[in-house]
Amino acid sequence: MTHKTIRTQVLEIAYEETGPASGPPVVLLHGFPDDIHAYDGAAGPLAARGFRVLVPYLRGYGPTRFLSADTPRSGEQAALGKDLLDFLDALAIPRAILGGYDWGGRAACAVAALWPERCRALMSINGYNIQNIAEALKPASPEQEARHWYQWYFNTARGIAGLTAHRHGICKLLWKMWSPNWIFSDAHYDRTAASFENPDFVDVVVQSYRHRHQNAPGDPALAAIEALIAVQPRIAVPAIVLHGEADGVGPVASSAGHTRHFGHSYERRVIPVAGHFLPNEAPEAVVQAIADLAERS
Repeated sequence: MTHKTIRTQVLEIAYEETGPASGPPVVLLHGFPDDIHAYDGAAGPLAARGFRVLVPYLRGYGPTRFLSADTPRSGEQAALGKDLLDFLDALAIPRAILGGYDWGGRAACAVAALWPERCRALMSINGYNIQNIAEALKPASPEQEARHWYQWYFNTARGIAGLTAHRHGICKLLWKMWSPNWIFSDAHYDRTAASFENPDFVDVVVQSYRHRHQNAPGDPALAAIEALIAVQPRIAVPAIVLHGEADGVGPVASSAGHTRHFGHSYERRVIPVAGHFLPNEAPEAVVQAIADLAERS
């Protein structure tokens, strides 16, 4: 993997690239709380198959930086989708296979839905990742509300202070809770946790979890995109959804009804044993999904 940076109008995006420059481009996007190392097990095998693999750090993570102090530190879904679109533009990539989970899956789903001409195919882990903010105040089951404790925590002043002071411990706890079958080492976690020291990490995370519950305004510059995403647009490009059977925050049943969000070329695969951090736990499932999508599109 080669470390590179590219500038958009808003960000200097750090990313890693591997594989032949002339190969079909694949952009893989990480979630919260994670970073590009989520795809360490998948990038090499994909490159060996001839793909050009690009793995960017999302806004608020690792070396990625805002260019202006005046830009709102927003983590809303419109920001993530626009960042991905800008990333493709900056690299002059007209069309790519997009893959991601959690926040990264949200970005990939947004681009696939709103700019399908830029998305050759989609691998979305956890299902249709676009938020239904209009129904944010509708309570879920008690069990699901409990799984979302961290979101309620970040909606309080105490939660902001806690994430600021204890981000390393909070994020490590989420790894354990969300992927209960994954035995990772301290060294493995620490390598990723370094990305949470980004100076904008707390602000971006807090805004994300407040915005989705209608407790924080979005970036005015992104309002038009947010409005388009808010209606939960359908994704028509070829798509494969992967869902870890042991996902501790988004149970596998939660994506069972997502067929309605996709076109006719859609497949859902439940991955045994894996939890929420599926790219780390089952990189072979990611590689196979991308390879299968390349054949279908």
